[in-house]
Amino acid sequence: MASFGCCGLLFWLVAFGLAAADIKLDCGPDYMTLVWSDSRSQADPSLFRLGSCFPTSFTLREAFFSVELDDCGFRRLVSGNELNYTNDLVYTSSPDSYVAPFILPVVCSYQRPKNWYPMIYDPVFSTYGVEDLVFNMELMNADFSGPAESPIFPLGSMIPIMASVAQVNHQPLLILLEECVATTKPDLQTDGDIYTIITNKGCLVDSKASRSKFEPRLMESEIRLSLQAFKFGLEQEVYIHCTMVAWDPNGLDNTKKACHFVKEHGWELLDNPAFSGLCDCCESTCKTRKARSPGAGKGLVKKAVIGPLTITDQAA
Repeated sequence: MASFGCCGLLFWLVAFGLAAADIKLDCGPDYMTLVWSDSRSQADPSLFRLGSCFPTSFTLREAFFSVELDDCGFRRLVSGNELNYTNDLVYTSSPDSYVAPFILPVVCSYQRPKNWYPMIYDPVFSTYGVEDLVFNMELMNADFSGPAESPIFPLGSMIPIMASVAQVNHQPLLILLEECVATTKPDLQTDGDIYTIITNKGCLVDSKASRSKFEPRLMESEIRLSLQAFKFGLEQEVYIHCTMVAWDPNGLDNTKKACHFVKEHGWELLDNPAFSGLCDCCESTCKTRKARSPGAGKGLVKKAVIGPLTITDQAA
């Protein structure tokens, strides 16, 4: 990325209740370094993530990150004369740990360059808040490191989509895509034409006839979908409507899952292929079971839509 010269370089980091930790953040022109250290904490530094990035290095009491602002899924936001790059320092914890998971917002703030202008279109994304959960679904670039640079995709190319949930006060939650369809209208209408992508409580049915697939997870709170551009709505504005679910990572069953079809193998469970039997119902009906704790809390399901995007007749 281009380096941004700036008169004043600002940064801040909010550490919810973790004032005892020593956190150092240094924002460079196109990179940042972050050091978390605490001699008294029982936190495991290897379990920290900065967005999608693992620590550059760590010791028993310190996690160190040195990353470029084009990496790790940094989000860019222009506000007035400021250009902000934001991300989350996430501690995932382990099942037997006494240290609760937590999220620390990280921001590098720069003076907006005089010759910098927004992209020629608004990035296609939507953010939805539910109590203290924030769901997000957005079109991404090819390696999922940032928002898509264009909403136009040639037929047969891959459309990267990422859904995530931020969970400050909740136990760790797994994000799932329960249902997804494509339409040519921003509102999902029962009498309109639709193209089914995901159905049957998490079955990526589009993967049976295409190269569509779920990508390996980097963290439980986000899910990445590589969707092969389809003929439906060709050369028209297309909207993708999804139902997102935040769920107990240990509570997967045949109604709370992420399954895709692998050629020459069959249906495979994204989060643990050894339990791909949960996907067997993708060929029939995955029956809804009675809601149960902890995944059955109010507000853990959210509908979202991204678009418009355009699939062109120029084959990839």
